[in-house]
Amino acid sequence: MIGIKELANQIDHTLLRADATEKELRQLCQEADRYGFKMVAINSFPVKQCREFLQDSSVHVGAAIGFPLGQTTIATKVFEVQDAIKNGADEIDYVINIGKLKAGDNEYINEEMSAIVKAARAGGILSKVILENCYLTDEEKVTVCEIARAIKPDFVKTSTGFGTGGATLADVALMKKVVGEEVKVKAAGGIRDLTTALAMIEAGAERLGTSSGIQIIEEYKERFV
Repeated sequence: MIGIKELANQIDHTLLRADATEKELRQLCQEADRYGFKMVAINSFPVKQCREFLQDSSVHVGAAIGFPLGQTTIATKVFEVQDAIKNGADEIDYVINIGKLKAGDNEYINEEMSAIVKAARAGGILSKVILENCYLTDEEKVTVCEIARAIKPDFVKTSTGFGTGGATLADVALMKKVVGEEVKVKAAGGIRDLTTALAMIEAGAERLGTSSGIQIIEEYKERFV
């Protein structure tokens, strides 16, 4: 059974709404620090602000890149990564160009992933590749994961949470089967309770993206502590 500290340390505490205020972002950071979450998952603009809020904390600041559609150029995504690093990001989660994948342009997906992972590594930060599985066939999911297994970002991730569907146990298991021990899996989207969180971890996820982290940890306390 996973311990409460270990569970908390696998949670990316998320606030990606367009109308998020400075007060809400400060609260997000305070909550992440108090509960021992791994990261605050935010858009690129408030990275510097959240870094300041968390300056004395071990909580990472994670920037969402090309979010939520993935429909910006490689150069734009790379610049956004570099800008996020300059502003204090410890991690990035970027959305692949879904249209290019659907068109069968695997070379583009490879080029994009290589460039973004290289930029993240140059800045000494972790990288996560968002597939947005709700729009993909299993074959397309496998294709991206095979590319990732070769390029080795730190994580492949199921979803943005802004698509038509979120993480599923089947997707997490499939992604983990393909990437093996070379890359970790992050499940995100629709993880709102402890049962779902534990099931995702059992299926192979090593990081959970959720705006319900506090509820999940409080539920753990009620059930097991």
